[in-house]
Amino acid sequence: MTDSREGPDGPKAEADAVVLDAKGLRALAHPVRVQLVGLLRKYGPSTATRLAERLGVNSGTASYHLRQLGAAGFVQEDTERGNARERWWRSVHQRTWFNDPNLTDREPEAALAYLQSVAATYSLRTQQTLNELQTMPRAWRDNFDMSNWALLLTPEETAALNQELRDVIARYRSDTPEAAASAPEGAERVGVITHVLPEPDAPTASADPSGPQKATGTETS
Repeated sequence: MTDSREGPDGPKAEADAVVLDAKGLRALAHPVRVQLVGLLRKYGPSTATRLAERLGVNSGTASYHLRQLGAAGFVQEDTERGNARERWWRSVHQRTWFNDPNLTDREPEAALAYLQSVAATYSLRTQQTLNELQTMPRAWRDNFDMSNWALLLTPEETAALNQELRDVIARYRSDTPEAAASAPEGAERVGVITHVLPEPDAPTASADPSGPQKATGTETS
């Protein structure tokens, strides 16, 4: 799953992306719903029962949230797979974009709830990886990374950094059911989660009596 405050670039991105409005914000303001959409995008159509097993919730909970997502247009019933006893669901889009600052001003509570749901999903994903780290093949443990880079940027430089990061990531193979079918041998799922977080309450270099500090990166892998 991709969630960003920046808008999609180019017609290809727009074709498989949904830009959140107020209704969409409220529909995704729950971690389970964010995870359900992400699973359907990554693995393809599935049932509430199978999705519930992946998330560790009961099937009734998964069914309820899928219906809410369906009403908001994020998922739809896959009638070609379903039958009278089992409903299948598919994702309508591959990406979610949140790129309207005015919407944040108009719907502050919904915007915060949505972003907190995304943050909770990312945190859970990180913890799941850490729990399995010691049993991973050595090649993957050697390339595992968690870093914190402290930078001093203007808003314009931050926008440029975001764009550069997106451009780099776009050069690599996306994790979709279609891409998985043609991926080379040895390819595994890798999650790249970027956080560019302003720290408005932190003192700037000019306010630090010790003088300017060099940007650093903390490697913990």
